[in-house]
Amino acid sequence: MFKRLKRRREKKTDYAQRLKLLKSGKPRLVVRVSLKNVLMQIVQYEPRGDKILTSILTKDLKKFGWLGGCNLPAAYLTGLLAGYKILKKGINEAILDIGLQMSTKGNKIYAAVKGCKDAGLRIPIGENIIPSEERINGKSIENYARLLKENDPERYEKQFSSYLKNGLKPENISKHFEEVKNKIIDNFKAKG
Repeated sequence: MFKRLKRRREKKTDYAQRLKLLKSGKPRLVVRVSLKNVLMQIVQYEPRGDKILTSILTKDLKKFGWLGGCNLPAAYLTGLLAGYKILKKGINEAILDIGLQMSTKGNKIYAAVKGCKDAGLRIPIGENIIPSEERINGKSIENYARLLKENDPERYEKQFSSYLKNGLKPENISKHFEEVKNKIIDNFKAKG
């Protein structure tokens, strides 16, 4: 009893929201976003405590050659990877659990969910909240990078320093996105 009150007091758990999710009886797709990572887990409720069935981080994309950091395209790719791993566990449907994070139309959370859905996982979510294809594949980053490069090269170097350090020109991110996406898809199709 005391722990439950402590988690509520520390604003770590919304128990009313959690109860609604648990009543669905479906595994929860837990998505947590930070500046440097997107964490996705499939969690099954058990009376003694939640059981994490699989967990994927944005940094797992490095195995597929991702150089673009943790942005919206990376969130989508993390979701795609998570979706395929979740399906391999025999789970075909889940309910989204975003915890206490803000639900904003078109943010990284929903890009990650779109990746899971594209892998084949069924998640009840409105299509109007998912980011546009241009944002998911990085075209918007490319356009901004080109604009900065032409008008303010110094700011371009500063803004995209991590991309450039990794050897990725931000004006080519959509091509890189497609390459990594295809590697993920091919990897799971080859394994059956």
